[in-house]
Amino acid sequence: MAGPYAPGFHPHLPGYKHKFLATALGATMWFWIFYRARKDGAKLLGLRHPWEGHGHGHDAHDAHGHQEHH
Repeated sequence: MAGPYAPGFHPHLPGYKHKFLATALGATMWFWIFYRARKDGAKLLGLRHPWEGHGHGHDAHDAHGHQEHH
């Protein structure tokens, strides 16, 4: 049987608001993924250790920020 009364699943098309919201959320997701990849990509791929490259010099300072005297 063909036509509007054919058996099966017949979903309606999404409205403008739903299409806009889906596009906005999808773009936000990809921007966030690329932002985090730029910040943490080397760590995630194992090219750098998570504790490297902070540039704070924690090895030369104690907990109160004083330099150690050797």
